[in-house]
Amino acid sequence: MTVPFPQPIRLSQGPQRDRDGRVRWQLWAPRCDHVNLITWPGGERQVIPLSAVGDGFFSHTAPAVDTPTDAVTSGLRYAFELPTGEVRPDPASRWQPDGIHEPSALYFPEDFAWTDQAWRGVPWESIVIYELHVGTFTPAGTFEGVIERLPELVELGVTAIEIMPVAQFPGDRNWGYDGVHPFAAQNTYGGPLGLQRLVDAAHTHGLAVLLDVVYNHLGPEGNYVSEFGPYYTDHHHTPWGPAINYDGADSDPVRQFVIDNATYWIRDFHLDGLRLDAVQTMIDDSARHILEELQTAVQEVAHAQQREVHVIGETNQNDSRLTHPKSAGGFQLDGFWADDLHHSLHALLVGESDGYYKDFGQVAHVAKVFDHGVAYDGCYSRFRRRRHGNSMATTAKSRFVVGLQNHDQVGNRFDGARFASLASPDTQRLAAALVLLSPFTPLLFMGEEYGETAPFPFFCSFLDRALNRAVGRGRIRDFEAAGFVPRTESRPAHAKKTFDAAALTWSWPANSHRDGLRRMYRYLLAARQAWPPLQQHLPATCTLVDETLLTIAYDQAPSVRIQANFGSKSRQLPGSGDPSDVRLLFCTGWEAFGGERPDNDSAASLAPQELAVWGPAEWALPRGN
Repeated sequence: MTVPFPQPIRLSQGPQRDRDGRVRWQLWAPRCDHVNLITWPGGERQVIPLSAVGDGFFSHTAPAVDTPTDAVTSGLRYAFELPTGEVRPDPASRWQPDGIHEPSALYFPEDFAWTDQAWRGVPWESIVIYELHVGTFTPAGTFEGVIERLPELVELGVTAIEIMPVAQFPGDRNWGYDGVHPFAAQNTYGGPLGLQRLVDAAHTHGLAVLLDVVYNHLGPEGNYVSEFGPYYTDHHHTPWGPAINYDGADSDPVRQFVIDNATYWIRDFHLDGLRLDAVQTMIDDSARHILEELQTAVQEVAHAQQREVHVIGETNQNDSRLTHPKSAGGFQLDGFWADDLHHSLHALLVGESDGYYKDFGQVAHVAKVFDHGVAYDGCYSRFRRRRHGNSMATTAKSRFVVGLQNHDQVGNRFDGARFASLASPDTQRLAAALVLLSPFTPLLFMGEEYGETAPFPFFCSFLDRALNRAVGRGRIRDFEAAGFVPRTESRPAHAKKTFDAAALTWSWPANSHRDGLRRMYRYLLAARQAWPPLQQHLPATCTLVDETLLTIAYDQAPSVRIQANFGSKSRQLPGSGDPSDVRLLFCTGWEAFGGERPDNDSAASLAPQELAVWGPAEWALPRGN
């Protein structure tokens, strides 16, 4: 017997062109009994009632026109008038050229003239990520400014850039996590056209482009979605308030909205992947989790376009389910941010023990991360006062995205201090080498490759002054609740000087520490492409010689050995018994990298905070300029 289940309407929202070239607006507004479309062709206000098409959806298709001058074209301003009389921008706006509160504008991404038809993406095993913030990456603070620096990133050796969120936010200064128009690229960065130009240029240089997207909340200012429909639920809560409605009544159109957004960036902007912010706050009790549904939809687009696309989840949960296959109850993401290596190195080498750093601080933590991917895999956490994480035994090492710095670990401090402001040059080289020689997928935060010391604190420019002040107070409460103690006076997040101070200096004078550090990054990134254990993300086994000396060996490459001295005294190395074709391949203390050891030194001992690698002689690489 066939049961006739009802099929609800599931339309994609926003303005789109029909096959005949006419523009169709679609809107989900179940909280409204009627909605008017307002347009301003030629500056003249027109009011057009939308047609209700069922299940809370409204639609309007522009009539055919006789002359091109009458056409509904890119740049036309429009908005929606609600029954209350309020006029609001489109929740699915593709372009907000005048800001978050102003009318939306038509933009048709399919009009862009791409030159990347031969681009097939970067395989996951070859991904090396460079995270950047568009506004502070260059003096211009735009997508075009990023394009100018792409050759230097290629020369450095990264294979992908990861852009912090660009969804339209209030004002012109923000990390990006306060966006309220998920489909609209920030106007002050160059808007949607600027983003398409950046992606096209990056592909020309052989670089993949990943975009940080936020599907766990919208920002507090200009957030009008609740006037249209139940985008939020009171059944779940996040640090930002009620959670996005992924599993409650009327959640299907909300899920569709988010999935459409993910596929929009991949299909229409040719992006090579997404980094999903704080996925543990994308709370969904449905039988099919939104993460699994999103990944499936994204990969369908990737398959249709015949290229590699990657979805990465950020989490602090150490949850292996993120990358487990669907058959094992997982979400099958390509990778996830794993913070335990950062926390282990930071607590050990900087000596901080506030907040979550109290769970770290020993060389043994570094060793366990190398062996297992995380330090906390179901064991007890003093910071959380409970067990934390689960086993990563079946998770491939390449799935862990690790870094010495990222926007969170730098910016979520009172002072916004980078690692280079907290550690000596020797310590910087030791820590960076451990990240780049790890079996994981490395992530660099903009400027770390040359020891940038410009701070990167949180900044914003809400148009509501009271909100600016409230955000500042709220961040102080958050720091205190997390157990972090301020070491300097907090920088006002809304002050322009706070934003200006975060700009990269792009300075590494010849023969300086910065110059040597950047050489080292280039050398090790070249090694990741040339040395089989790093190419293949082979598992590594760590041995604690004692509490300050660590030896790392790759299970399937026994002739390769890494030794790191975390102590304050030089260490005579134990006899290696290496065959004659094994030589010193790398040392953080070499003069070429800013150290004091002659480049031809065999390193029979390790200086304090020094690391060295031995392996097959044919693996030796030029140290370059």
